[in-house]
Amino acid sequence: MSVPQGRRAVLAGMLALTGAALAASAPLPAVPWPGAVVVRGEGSVVVGDRAVAGLLADLAARADRARRRIAAIWGPVRPVVLFPETDAQAAVLAGASGIAATRGLAALATADRVVVLPGGYARLSEVGRDVVLTHELVHVATGATRGGRVPMWLSEGFADYVGYAGTGLDVRRAAAELAREVRAGVLPDRLPGPADFAPGGARLAQVYEEAWLACRYVAARFGERALVRLYGSDVETTLGLTAAEFTAGWRDHLRKELA
Repeated sequence: MSVPQGRRAVLAGMLALTGAALAASAPLPAVPWPGAVVVRGEGSVVVGDRAVAGLLADLAARADRARRRIAAIWGPVRPVVLFPETDAQAAVLAGASGIAATRGLAALATADRVVVLPGGYARLSEVGRDVVLTHELVHVATGATRGGRVPMWLSEGFADYVGYAGTGLDVRRAAAELAREVRAGVLPDRLPGPADFAPGGARLAQVYEEAWLACRYVAARFGERALVRLYGSDVETTLGLTAAEFTAGWRDHLRKELA
């Protein structure tokens, strides 16, 4: 599988969780359905259906790697991952408003755990599985699923930033859709807003890539700690830039990274 195809597969697990589509469910018991199997990693807990028991140890190992990656950049998180037998069961566990709300997803976050959709997860590459799981666990660690704390471009871009950290993926190939636009001389004139992240959008891949590269821009110019401090703050306070200056710097960064 080529990296661009992998990027599109990874994107399936990265759709934003807004209150209108997916609500954080109430705390679930440790074993949320009959016959569930609990597998514990070094610092993670995976609860899965007995029918997919062979995948649970691998998933726990991935969750542990994700935990270490998140801890190095953001801070501690204790991964709790649910892996039911079917996507329909996953939708119920996530508190989704029907299976249609999760169509195309590979995993999603609630307030305190990640729910894996086995159908979408099976379609991901090995790297894609790591990136998706890390991305969703970042949402748990930062409290992003509660909504309203940070701009959506920062929430989604930072989750991608941590998810891709250490993967070695080439930026131009990982952001292939946006790179094609930039090489054609087409640059976004603003950071993506909540409406741009709506499922099914024609430029959804580019929107996530724009957000990811905005966070890469902050880390490259101001340092990774500044990117973390941006949570709960704003670009003027944290970076000393006006919104217009930040947008101009990000657009220039896109040209350098993708052209």
